[in-house]
Amino acid sequence: MHPHRDHGPVGICQHPPALQLQKKLIVTADDFGLHDSVNEAVQAASAVGVLTAASLMVGAPAAADAVRRARELPELRVGLHVVLADGWAVLPRRLIPALVDEDGRFADRMFVDGVRYFTLPEVRRQLEAEIRAQFAAFARTGLLLDHVNAHKHFHLHPTLLNMMVRIGREFGMHAMRVPHEPLWFSMRGPVIAGAASAALLAPWLAMMKRRLRGWGIAHNDRVFGIACTGSLDEETLVEILARLPSGITEIYLHPATRSRAPITPSMAKYRHADELAALLSARVLDAVAASGAALGGYRDLIPTRVQAAT
Repeated sequence: MHPHRDHGPVGICQHPPALQLQKKLIVTADDFGLHDSVNEAVQAASAVGVLTAASLMVGAPAAADAVRRARELPELRVGLHVVLADGWAVLPRRLIPALVDEDGRFADRMFVDGVRYFTLPEVRRQLEAEIRAQFAAFARTGLLLDHVNAHKHFHLHPTLLNMMVRIGREFGMHAMRVPHEPLWFSMRGPVIAGAASAALLAPWLAMMKRRLRGWGIAHNDRVFGIACTGSLDEETLVEILARLPSGITEIYLHPATRSRAPITPSMAKYRHADELAALLSARVLDAVAASGAALGGYRDLIPTRVQAAT
């Protein structure tokens, strides 16, 4: 039995108020809807593990199956995983020819496309249409929108961030992931690259948080999952939970029930089954309990903010 399932909605731990104010934890599966094996993993981890949220790719091949499963999981908080790189669009190619190939897929060339998104008005017009279509597709599912983020954290791009917030607020968006990973964890990748990335992103991440607060959009304080994307195993999760700081922390993973063949070429080195095993691990469940963190989705752990100043 989940150690927190018998105490209030969405598995929120019932600790003394002081502890609830100190540590809040959101555990999210990204790429919900990408493949049946991803959906199976989300369902399993939500039912018996620490998983509290999932980010839905509304244009992905198994999106309909993901929505069906989510409706059967009232404790799972579902958000929108906006896809603008390395994935499928919602609109047909004839409406967004500058964005996708003949198969309706975005390329995986974020630097080049980031420049295009910033400099070309016609591309921005098509981007806005596609972002709106993805929010509308999520709204049609009837699921409550818990949060919003972007595939490969493309919402770090200022043009995309502004569009997503402006359009998202029309659809009831109230929370967004900020991909701010603590330095001690980000250094797990190549040390020089990790340090350089942290130094370059720090000013923009601070500005991003200020902008979101100004717009009335809630956000996490930090995230874990970037440096070890696709390989957050049991040992790594236990280590994170042992060092869990105060404030709102999100840990995101990419679980799936298979790992033999890549779900997509960009996931060739992902250890999906290891991540699922970590989410189902009794040791991880014990580590969550020992951390004293309140566990839930964005809507459970972050109070509704006042309307943003215009």
